Amino acid sequence: MPMTDPIDFTEKRVVVIGGSSGIGNGIAQGFRARGAEVTVTGTRPDSGDYLEAEDSDVRGLTYYQLNGADRGAVDALAAQIGPADVLIQSQGIVRYKRQEFERGGWDAVVDVNLNSVMDAARAFHPELAQRGGSMVIVSSVAAFKSTMGTPAYAASKAGAASLVKSLGEAWARDGVRVNGIAPGLVPTKLTSVTTDHPDRLEASLRAIPLRRMGTPEDMAGAALFLASPLSAYMTGQTLVVDGGLTLS
Repeated sequence: MPMTDPIDFTEKRVVVIGGSSGIGNGIAQGFRARGAEVTVTGTRPDSGDYLEAEDSDVRGLTYYQLNGADRGAVDALAAQIGPADVLIQSQGIVRYKRQEFERGGWDAVVDVNLNSVMDAARAFHPELAQRGGSMVIVSSVAAFKSTMGTPAYAASKAGAASLVKSLGEAWARDGVRVNGIAPGLVPTKLTSVTTDHPDRLEASLRAIPLRRMGTPEDMAGAALFLASPLSAYMTGQTLVVDGGLTLS
């Protein structure tokens, strides 16, 4: 009897919040390559606005605009999109130059990186429960260490990692598995403050035992695993995918 591919997502519906660029986009394309019908969100009015972006590939994806800071928008989005088997939450912003020490910068980051995560979880939960689905929340290794210049980013990502635990336990009874990914250094627009500067990048690479940055495709591998039957006995866990950065 032939064995089925455990990471074949044919006929599965996958929603990737923040899937128009960066890590979320890599994850979205990973699921598409495995047969899923993939819907992504982004902040720009139309998917055509991403065609020239270096960290974006919207081919084969269905696109919706979503402003995570709009607390009511995700409910309307969930109603538009309909049922999903997998929800990936990869939205995120950061404010440099000590903006996060001010209330405006703090609120903006927490609204997108944490509040919108719970908003989306709440909005998609009924259909995920009905379909025995799973949710993957993308946080960051910043959740587990100091990021001196960006306190809201670190705190919000720590909150997202904690939310994985709480929802993983609370929603297990509903048949929904909730897990997470904590990426290390991946070249995206959020990390360009490091990756676009050779000296900073070289110093960062010296701290990574595997001596390279991660890629969105690396994160897609982790997401595919967490959403698949291969991780059927896992919930409430966050995988650190950082090339060994946080080992010492």
